[in-house]
Amino acid sequence: MEHIEQLGQNPRAAKKKQSRAGQKRSNEVSSQKWAIVSLSSIPLVMTLGNSMLIPVLPTMEKKLSISSFQTSMIITVYSIVAIFLIPVAGYLSDHIGRKKVIIPSLIIAGIGGLLSGWAAWKLDNAYWLILIGRALQGVGAAGAAPIVMPLVGDMFKNDDDVSCTLGLIETSNTFGKVLSPILGAFLAGFIWFLPFFSFPIFCGISVLLMIFLVKCPKSSAKPVPFKEFFINVKKTFTKKGRWLYAIFFIGGILMLVLFGILFYLSEIFETKYGIKAIKKGFFLALPLGALCLSSYISGKVIKKNKVLMKWLTFGGMVAAAFSIAALWFSIKLWYMLTMFLISGVGIGIGLPCLDALITEGVEKEERGTITSIYSSMRFIGVAAGPPIIALFMKHSNHWIFILLSSLSILAALVALKAIKPKES
Repeated sequence: MEHIEQLGQNPRAAKKKQSRAGQKRSNEVSSQKWAIVSLSSIPLVMTLGNSMLIPVLPTMEKKLSISSFQTSMIITVYSIVAIFLIPVAGYLSDHIGRKKVIIPSLIIAGIGGLLSGWAAWKLDNAYWLILIGRALQGVGAAGAAPIVMPLVGDMFKNDDDVSCTLGLIETSNTFGKVLSPILGAFLAGFIWFLPFFSFPIFCGISVLLMIFLVKCPKSSAKPVPFKEFFINVKKTFTKKGRWLYAIFFIGGILMLVLFGILFYLSEIFETKYGIKAIKKGFFLALPLGALCLSSYISGKVIKKNKVLMKWLTFGGMVAAAFSIAALWFSIKLWYMLTMFLISGVGIGIGLPCLDALITEGVEKEERGTITSIYSSMRFIGVAAGPPIIALFMKHSNHWIFILLSSLSILAALVALKAIKPKES
């Protein structure tokens, strides 16, 4: 309709109208730039809270005199707790407000980091208290990062602004993954439990930014009663379930493939190439850096073009599949890094597209709940990737490449068949 109206207008007038619309969008984003920075700090901090410990795990195993399985639980318990609580946090954010969920969650996460750090510092048998602290961090993570997506959807009226901002948020998330292994190894070089104590500081900064720089849109609507809310969510899944389930599945696969790659690289760097500590962190940062850059560009490019989102997601997963499959021929260091760099680009292209599709395709009243389920699926992928790859590493490396490339192809086919932009 807009296109038909423009045909009847003077071309110069139409151009001026488009220019004014673009300027309005630009002004809205510009006026919210500090709010965007504040929101971007949350996924960055939550990513640091988990991934920063990965290069420190071998040291923890020695210092705490625990098994490798017990060490892995320090990472896993964070994700497991978050998986179950994210939908609860999403529901609460739809009813009492986004900031009222995010800020207490950041405080709880910071307390969890303090508890783990204090236990590691002061107690001889600190393991179980560290796990409790990590569980608290998982509680905080559930109510912080996943709520950012629906809050962005609330803040901007224009879909272009939503897509662009979600791209920045996803970039911040991936930048956290790039920074985590380097920062974790650096801090642990001074005191092995210092990464625990650094996390509350990061949380405190995010809390202050949220309090002073983020203003949620005021809503005069009363919270929907639970029964009616549940009926509305059910209607949403009945009407849009096909592409929603597809996005949930693809998001989980993307995270499984990504963290499977990171676990594999971390192991192979140390056992085959003797790359350790901060140097290993920098090597791990290469594919993650590619993922971060491609997420940023993808978020800028997609705007509100849902057809483009679909095809970028499909293309990104195909690129990831073929680059991983190419490792069948060689795992020489730089060839392997190049192939995983390409797969990082593919995953990075797809993530902002999925974020935008699910945020823009769901009504505001159910947005927090639906996006939280999506976040839970991503956490499942994070939790599942490393142990699955560890199991496959007992056999030939080729089975790892077959698994990850097959999952990537499956995700691409799901995107191709199930995501229908007109329906979303």
